[in-house]
Amino acid sequence: QEEACSMAWELLTEVYAIPRDRLYVTYFGGDSSLGLSADEECRDVWLRLGVPASHVLPFPLKDNFWEMGDTGPCGPCTEIHYDHVGGGRNAAALVNQGSPDVVEIWNLVFMQYSREVEGNLLPLPQHHVDTGMGLERLVAVLQNKRSNYDTDLFTPILDAIHKGCNGPRYQGLVGDADVGRVNMAYRVVADHVRTLCVCITDGIYPGVSGAELVLRRILRRAVRFCSEVLHAPPGLLASLVPTVVEVLGDAYPELTKNADQIMDIINENEAAFLSSLERGRRIIERTVQQMEPSKNFPAEVAWSLYGNLGFPLDLIDLMLEEKGISLDSAAFNEFVLEDAKRKAGGPQAGQWEDANTRLDVHSLAQLRSNSVPATDDSPKYAYTLGQHGQYEFSPCQATVLMLYRDQSLQKEVGAGQRCGVILDRTNFYAEQGGQASDQGYMIRLGQQDILFPVESVRLCGGYVIHEITAVETLRAGDQVQLFVDEAQRLACMTNHTATHLLNFALRHILGDHTEQRGSHVTAERLRFDFDTKGPVTVEQLQQVERVVQDMIKRNETVHMAEVPLTLARRVQGLRVVDEGYPDPVRIVSLGVPVESVLTRDSEAAMQTSVELCCGTHLLQTGAVEDLAIISERQLVKGISRVIAVTGGQAKQAREVGQCLAMEVDSVSLRMKQRITSIPEMQNLSKEVGQLTKVVASTAMPQWQRKELQAILKALQRTANTGIKKLEMQQAEEKAQGLLAKHRNQPVIIDTVPADSLSILMKVVNQLCDKSPGASVLLLSPQVSGEVLCACQVSKNCLPVFSAADWAVAVCTQMEGKAGGSPVVAKGSGNAKGMQGALTTALEFAQSKL
Repeated sequence: QEEACSMAWELLTEVYAIPRDRLYVTYFGGDSSLGLSADEECRDVWLRLGVPASHVLPFPLKDNFWEMGDTGPCGPCTEIHYDHVGGGRNAAALVNQGSPDVVEIWNLVFMQYSREVEGNLLPLPQHHVDTGMGLERLVAVLQNKRSNYDTDLFTPILDAIHKGCNGPRYQGLVGDADVGRVNMAYRVVADHVRTLCVCITDGIYPGVSGAELVLRRILRRAVRFCSEVLHAPPGLLASLVPTVVEVLGDAYPELTKNADQIMDIINENEAAFLSSLERGRRIIERTVQQMEPSKNFPAEVAWSLYGNLGFPLDLIDLMLEEKGISLDSAAFNEFVLEDAKRKAGGPQAGQWEDANTRLDVHSLAQLRSNSVPATDDSPKYAYTLGQHGQYEFSPCQATVLMLYRDQSLQKEVGAGQRCGVILDRTNFYAEQGGQASDQGYMIRLGQQDILFPVESVRLCGGYVIHEITAVETLRAGDQVQLFVDEAQRLACMTNHTATHLLNFALRHILGDHTEQRGSHVTAERLRFDFDTKGPVTVEQLQQVERVVQDMIKRNETVHMAEVPLTLARRVQGLRVVDEGYPDPVRIVSLGVPVESVLTRDSEAAMQTSVELCCGTHLLQTGAVEDLAIISERQLVKGISRVIAVTGGQAKQAREVGQCLAMEVDSVSLRMKQRITSIPEMQNLSKEVGQLTKVVASTAMPQWQRKELQAILKALQRTANTGIKKLEMQQAEEKAQGLLAKHRNQPVIIDTVPADSLSILMKVVNQLCDKSPGASVLLLSPQVSGEVLCACQVSKNCLPVFSAADWAVAVCTQMEGKAGGSPVVAKGSGNAKGMQGALTTALEFAQSKL
């Protein structure tokens, strides 16, 4: 602690020569609710370093106790703050008050605790000091600037923005003084373009989930400020990249290497977003024109803009507000709920789609008799890998052949109605082979501003039926263009390829008798059922994951080809499910070209995954990133079901597993210490119980869950045994005292302090054992005002004298209840009636003996 503080002070005051009278130091002032005292040791270190007492300030938990999240390592911290004004004033009152003049520039965290799931703090076995400081803030101090944006880390970028938009110069204005938010726009764009450059260089691209989604939002926010506030032409954002490289290139040499790629990615994403914005604006204009005055904006149009074009909700609200119209929020929220329900696969999720996508036999016969051709869905396989490793899906144009609604074929469907659409061709994947269907939208050719959201897709007798909500009248003969939700499709492709890897790994580890019994692939996860001789062990689960991870690391090419069924069935080691396959059939082979697999006597399929499959797959296995089996159970004897997740979800499951393992370790360590207090042992037992619940219900690697469950089971046994042992010891001590007091008496009635009914019962048992022939009744008043009662009657006194009757008579006197057998009984009552109860106990016993 002392060393870290003196190094910080030396660097700031001696190396950087920052005036000492402008620096203020804060330390943790303690927290009585957590039982933490003030960090006076830290305060004394600063005083010894020569910081005046008026500049060393205590602050509470909120300001000077650092935590990385809800759980994990944490501890008190000490911060160094700088007063930009100076001039001999005392700025102590402005520290930690949000003043732009007094800012934190350095933070030392003393990592000494771990925050557990229950919220309690446990000391860490090893202590560390974590140093954090703000480069931009320090540069502002050294360059004598009041704002980070006035330093040479930002001024070149702000100048480049000015050149690119030809607007007024950056003046550093904030709040009301910043008319039209122009200065704010400068700051947003400069900050965001730096973030974009560094993230893209590190391999994070704007996308649809996790960090990628955050980056996409950052990019879109920057684009909106460029176009809407700075009125800059498209391309301004990417044109700033060379300036960012100039400023940060020495520190991040990778930026220099990747500058062109960064500009390409920013331009591509900007163009896509601007075109979505333009279309969204047109859709809103057109819808407003057709609306009756004083009506709410239709929720289905807003949902379509938001869901399909990625149109920001705040922008929809803003544009409607400008026109004096409001969104039908209640109806919009119903779409949000419906979507969430559908994603979760709730009970109502499938009701709508079934009615409009399952062709009844009559309609199917009618289509065939009218010679309506089956849908060509080969475009669903039309995708390639772009130069930056991103998937590019080919566009698809089609003609509406027929509409299906309320179990009948129709040539026309009106606005607001749900229906099934049959097209001559499609790039949408219909649910089959265990893979969930695509989602997305279609537009009418020449009417870019009318979106028909596609909510589910089903294959029926060769016809692919797209379930849509008609935003406007749709007719047979209409030409449409189809847009698949690429993020959802890519997630399904990832999980489907991962299913093949898993199938191969299970056979490799558990043996060739392991046959697939079924599978289901969605964007969120994959499910796989298979034959098994017995439960899968922890070691086998780990080995299966390792085999999958090896194939992911090798980034094998995924080969796919259509071949005649007779030829396909000859492949040695081919993994098939016992069901009908079309002819020709698609073969999916990982790492080995299909031609090699098909050559006579080839054993290639024995060494890798080769399956007959109509699903859509990745083109290389590396994009799976990781696979974690988060559940494994036997459905029935001989059939197991595993559930697995991939990519970021797998990583998250592993991190959660690690955290829980650390918590279980922590409880194990505490259990090994000699505990003499029953409440302490009971608390540990309770903690084990809570952890057992969390481990059972949290998404984490199944092998780790099984390991932790075994440890927790043993800990629970240890805790229970420990509690019993301590209770017996306590009961023995109390019984000895009572025995000395009531030696050789046939009836013992008394009060005794006891923490629980269990202990009181044990005292009664011990007394009866050590004083044969005696009948015992004990009362124990509790802090809560309740009185516990336990009794045991000597066998010699039966059947005249019954323990159950004795306890009922006594507890009734205390307005309570009791029960038991003729030999032993227990109950409880209210402390107000305790004296009367003791009299009743004696009178009852005397009347029976």
